[in-house]
Amino acid sequence: MRFRHRAAAGFATLLLPFAGLVGLASPAQAATSATATYAKTQEWGSGFEGKWTVKNTGTTTINTWTVEWDFPSGTKVTSAWDATVTSSGDHWTAKNNGWNGTLAPGASVSFGFNGSGTGSPTGCKLNGGSCDGTSVPGDAAPSAPGTPTASNVTDTSVRLSWSAATDDKGIKNYDVLRDGARVATVTGTSYTDSGLAKGTDYSYTVQARDTADQTGPASGAVKVRTTGSTEEPPPTTGDKVKLGYFTEWGVYGRNYHVKNLVTSGSAAKITHINYSFGNVKNGQCTVDDTFAAYEKAYTADQSVSGTADTWDQPLRGNFNQLRQLKAKYPHIKVLYSFGGWTYSGGFGQAAQNPAAFAKSCKQVVEDPRWADVFDGIDIDWEYPNACGLTCDTSGPAAFKNLSQALRAEFGSNYLVTAAITADGSSGGKIDAADYGGAAQYLDWYNVMTYDYFGAFDADGPTAPHSPLTSYPGIPQAGFNSADAIAKLKSKGVPSAKLLLGIGFYGRGWTGVTQSAPGGTATGPAPGTYEPGIEDYKVLKNSCPANGTIAGTAYAHCGNNWWSYDTPATINSKMAWAKSQGLGGAFFWEFSGDTSNGELVSAIDGGLR
Repeated sequence: MRFRHRAAAGFATLLLPFAGLVGLASPAQAATSATATYAKTQEWGSGFEGKWTVKNTGTTTINTWTVEWDFPSGTKVTSAWDATVTSSGDHWTAKNNGWNGTLAPGASVSFGFNGSGTGSPTGCKLNGGSCDGTSVPGDAAPSAPGTPTASNVTDTSVRLSWSAATDDKGIKNYDVLRDGARVATVTGTSYTDSGLAKGTDYSYTVQARDTADQTGPASGAVKVRTTGSTEEPPPTTGDKVKLGYFTEWGVYGRNYHVKNLVTSGSAAKITHINYSFGNVKNGQCTVDDTFAAYEKAYTADQSVSGTADTWDQPLRGNFNQLRQLKAKYPHIKVLYSFGGWTYSGGFGQAAQNPAAFAKSCKQVVEDPRWADVFDGIDIDWEYPNACGLTCDTSGPAAFKNLSQALRAEFGSNYLVTAAITADGSSGGKIDAADYGGAAQYLDWYNVMTYDYFGAFDADGPTAPHSPLTSYPGIPQAGFNSADAIAKLKSKGVPSAKLLLGIGFYGRGWTGVTQSAPGGTATGPAPGTYEPGIEDYKVLKNSCPANGTIAGTAYAHCGNNWWSYDTPATINSKMAWAKSQGLGGAFFWEFSGDTSNGELVSAIDGGLR
């Protein structure tokens, strides 16, 4: 996978105090006080991970919090979790999520973010108050609205109504939350939620926001089950592999959880999930973010099974949710994927002792707490004997040796797969390692047939990041799916062991005046989490496709130019994959799709 967002909890270093953040009490209470500290928990190259911790040091409850700060020019937040972070120029604002706004006396809460640049925050404020620990804002957060009532329930929609919240400054609007995630902001006291799955359970709450932009506590929850058959036949997914990557860090800023695979309808249409990513440290496999993987507690309405996690159960987090998903959809197989763009630097040391590496990986996969969750292992080494984020010099035989050791350790009862380069150029990355020789030990290759072109070349030329075929004017020969697949076949890799890769996102430039591919640019187009990258679910509305090139859609909107796959282009790519005898397709990654799984549906339908 080309791009990665690091979103682990981290450990605190370089603690910088920002004292005196001020909390708000309910109208009947006195205001309280709070403190905040900022920690830069990790650094890598030009990037870093930061964490804010807000603590209620007063004697009354805080119902909502908003932290503001300034970064010097050139330093910015690229992704965040456990808070909603926005910016205006160099001024940054973080607001609590629906579930972590209330702080009892003595309680604390943390939120984190990935950033770029080298600057530190200044000018800290909380709820508009100064940072000396003594200021007392004059107004209070809104009260909780009344618990919603549900009516007009259909297969795909429900109407919600609630009684108004109160506030001394007046109510501005209401956030409607479905399963803990905001789905709408409305000014009235009713909302109709549509696009739901039939025969599915949902939970709704509502939060009020006042004219000072303070968010109050959530209302009580109403549970709704859409109409439609609850006894649907087990999925029939065909004989092709339909695999999606589920990102460990997606449960933070993206607020994407295993249950979303159910509510979107995607779980019934896939065959495999790659859980990404485990880390590779000191030549060994290791769990990366333990909180997200097996510690995070899920409420009943957030969980796949509808049962809340308890504080003392032996397994929580994503792993437990995947266990529940497999119980609900027994046809799904889950693989633990190690490496990726960020963590591939550890494979060089692993290749020095492949047997020891393989043994460490099996110990992680077969940990007694989650041994039933995983059906195999996936290795995402970017790239053996070539350069990715770092450059590897292990030699052309290293990848084959590592694959052989993994198969020997895991045996025939586990799946062993690898995500590999799709560089089909002469003397390129496919030629740098023995992918043909390694194929005998692996069940299949996830050929990463995307990220060929993008705003990492800031001035262009504009080109589709996932071209199926070559075309006149393509910036680099061999940078397309057909050439990559043909080269791997020529090296002896069976067609059935090759999966075609699909990106559930687009890559784009800004400063583009030419609608057709091949135009010049001035830099990356703005993106929600990272410049030059945006999810399909956003682009389909913000910049609809108005052309195709080499089997991939593109769009020119204002001065921005994007390329991405749509249901129509995916359908064509799946037809091509079948004509080539490929084993199926895979995609990066689930959270880029729409809430009703448009792209997963296109893969499923196209491979039948």
